[in-house]
Amino acid sequence: MPEAPKAILSPASVPDEHRKALEFIEDVTANADQVQRRVLAEILAQNAPAEYLHRHGLPARTAPDPDAFKRLIPVVTYEDIRPDILRIAHGDTSPILSGRPISEFLTRFAAPSRISGTSGGERKLMPMIEDELDRRSVLYSLLMPVMSQFVPGLGEGKGMYLLFVKSEARTPGGLVARPVLTSYYKSRHFLSQPFDPYNVLTSPNEAILCLDSYQSMYAQLLCGLIHRAEVVRVGAVFASGFIRAIRFLEKHWPRLCRDIRSGELDAEITDRAVREAVVRVLRPDPELARLVEAEFGRGSLQGIIPRLWPNTKYVDVIVTGAMAQYIPTLDFYSGGLPLTCTMYGSSECYFGLNLNPMCKPSEVSYTFIPTFAYFEFLPIHCGVNGRTAFDHRELVDLVDVKLGQEYELVVTTYAGK
Repeated sequence: MPEAPKAILSPASVPDEHRKALEFIEDVTANADQVQRRVLAEILAQNAPAEYLHRHGLPARTAPDPDAFKRLIPVVTYEDIRPDILRIAHGDTSPILSGRPISEFLTRFAAPSRISGTSGGERKLMPMIEDELDRRSVLYSLLMPVMSQFVPGLGEGKGMYLLFVKSEARTPGGLVARPVLTSYYKSRHFLSQPFDPYNVLTSPNEAILCLDSYQSMYAQLLCGLIHRAEVVRVGAVFASGFIRAIRFLEKHWPRLCRDIRSGELDAEITDRAVREAVVRVLRPDPELARLVEAEFGRGSLQGIIPRLWPNTKYVDVIVTGAMAQYIPTLDFYSGGLPLTCTMYGSSECYFGLNLNPMCKPSEVSYTFIPTFAYFEFLPIHCGVNGRTAFDHRELVDLVDVKLGQEYELVVTTYAGK
């Protein structure tokens, strides 16, 4: 595992909960081989009743057999297990892919997996079990302990994060199907988390959960402006979403200023829960309205983020992969503030985090947290495209990957996918 960069804070200044989180990262990464063996054994024990494993010749044993799993269970594409997923979606509650009941489906484009791979461009249904959210929440709990090692004062202010849910559907069998972040934002892990001074957001939960994207964006930006003096970090999930928020602000700032000046929320915000949440913090503030008007009156939006939120220390958005195209625009709006990429995940499972979050976007790398799933790697020259079968000996364990080599990630999760 790569060595973590040197932190700027002394051990004495680290909160106890942060210290425990950092010790957890150190422990599981230093012992990744042992942890991965334990994770695979737990996955096999939990999913021993799964029909899929029996179909491929892996018997239900009292003791899990990782060697037999590696030898017998193939790397396949989504299409190979699509009939099984459709059975679950249509109401079959027998243990088809998982030994635990499927609680919902997460929707996305699939990634390579022991029983779930890349295929086409249609929406994929990823089976989810109830306790998977517990594992995903662990990753969120590690982000601020790492970030606060590099940026002081994060527990003394708020984060203005623009977060949104999308519509959900139900399968013929009655299971909810929705995007991974919608699932998380509606969960108790997000809505009922204990107070943490390092995770106070300006956006009310009611605004985040509002399906009307206009009302949600309007309310979140208005609350962000109201709390501008307390904001120490800003962000969204993807760079494209954050840029969309700035352009929304550029278009609607006169209306937002009118609300701030009068202390009355625009009549177009009709969602009752959103109105009640915003009204709790909205007070007449002519001085703030004049300040916002003056900033937009300057014509150029260069550096608009630190101009409106002067205590902002960084912009937290994904700017790797396809999002890299937005880096110049973000640099323009942010006035050169650091762009941080903190975590790496997908609908199948979360993978890891960036232990050097203040690095340049071009230098981002992620450290896998080996407790989240069983990770294997397929050398890129063996790729999945156009292939229907794989020799298990081509797969490389997490601790055996080589620097400079390119791989496709293969995951085996507790949910049996």
